[in-house]
Amino acid sequence: MTHSINNFRNYSNFKAMYDIPIYKEEDEKKILQFLKENPFVLITGVDSKGKPVAAQIPICIEKRGEELYLLGHLMKATDHYKAFIENRNVLAVATGANGYVSASWYSNSNKASTWNYMSVHMQGTLTYFEGEQLITLMRTFTLEHEAGKTTSPTIYDNLPEKYINRLMPQIIGFEIKVEQLDTVFKLSQELDKESYSNVIHKLEEKGGTNAILASAMKKRIQ
Repeated sequence: MTHSINNFRNYSNFKAMYDIPIYKEEDEKKILQFLKENPFVLITGVDSKGKPVAAQIPICIEKRGEELYLLGHLMKATDHYKAFIENRNVLAVATGANGYVSASWYSNSNKASTWNYMSVHMQGTLTYFEGEQLITLMRTFTLEHEAGKTTSPTIYDNLPEKYINRLMPQIIGFEIKVEQLDTVFKLSQELDKESYSNVIHKLEEKGGTNAILASAMKKRIQ
């Protein structure tokens, strides 16, 4: 069963990205899975003077009813920390594999070549937090990225108290309530069957992130 992204809330008026319907992903389950597989996002904003700032930060995804939140932490001694105090409106961008697609791979090659990629843009309001809420986040975050291994020496509860007491005052937690969301999963959806298969084969031959793109394309014909 397909779960529409509109279930999150009213995101449908967000037109910040490459606005071609065939490249839009509307399956909520697939979007959430993409975000979980690509948690290292770029968060951008501007300060009170209009200076742009950006930070690349690993996040956790959390759904509260029909609303989507991004949670993470950052260092206090940074320009983006200060900017997000002055202006809480931010854009978070999650990107996946990308790669060049040659038109020579098409059954009719008299076309321009292109680039395939997957990306999710999320606009929202950032709020900071500390104290017990930050500790809870660090427990969740470290355990999640250690694949649930409670014996790992690097999860929050197993770190030395002296280390935690020195580190925690230097960081702050944040959550972004996603108010607008848009996607581009540009995966050669417009091609005929033969060309589509050829693109998959050529991307697999190139390997690396290209093979990840090929895998994503294969899932669309299963």
